[in-house]
Amino acid sequence: MAGVTVRRGGQSLLREITWRVEHDQRWVVLGPNGAGKTTLLNLAAARSHPTSGSVTILGDRVGATDLAVLRARVGLSTVALADRLPADERVHDIVLTAAWSVVGRFREGYDAVDEDRACGLLAQLDVLDLADRPYGTLSEGERKRVQIARALMTDPELLLLDEPAAGLDLAGREQLVARLARLAADPLAPAMVLVTHHVEEIPPGFTHALLLRQGAVVAQGPLRATLTDDALSATFGLPLRLDLAGDRFTARAR
Repeated sequence: MAGVTVRRGGQSLLREITWRVEHDQRWVVLGPNGAGKTTLLNLAAARSHPTSGSVTILGDRVGATDLAVLRARVGLSTVALADRLPADERVHDIVLTAAWSVVGRFREGYDAVDEDRACGLLAQLDVLDLADRPYGTLSEGERKRVQIARALMTDPELLLLDEPAAGLDLAGREQLVARLARLAADPLAPAMVLVTHHVEEIPPGFTHALLLRQGAVVAQGPLRATLTDDALSATFGLPLRLDLAGDRFTARAR
């Protein structure tokens, strides 16, 4: 993104954002409600256009390329997409239908490669034993893992996760963070961007951070150099103390 601004209804949702993600990087995007995180992710997913500035995704500039083809190269997991997944559909088919970029199985056809990949991804996220269950019967933590498997189905070159731990209890959050850490450590995994409100949800292995407040960048760069008491305090508008224990962060008010 180069000089990107997004205005909607007379409001500036993003202001002069310049940001670059390399193929081997794992980014966390932090900020309070209304900071512009979801707007940023929609731009990165080629789901919206900037008001000004330019967005180039995987070498293709938004506005000068076939967005349907570009979107197929980006794995996306968001609350909006999760709400559209049919509750009565088999978990296996929830993942499989991503190959056609559809929600709900209809008349599209799948070959053995698609079937095997869906099973492999469910196994990678430790939910293969749920493959024949209706999606609506899963716990929230199980659904989150299925959603990530779905986002990986097309073997994307960029993976975007919008608050994947939202709504999880402590055990569910920790299990998901551990699985994302394993994915981040995989040299064959795509570039990753994870949006969250909470430093506790940053998986080990993530390399960079982008901090947003009121649509503008507070700080960005390598994770440990960027995520500081002062930067986090400025981002959330509250004096905060940041602690690092091993490879996990915690924060509290000072």
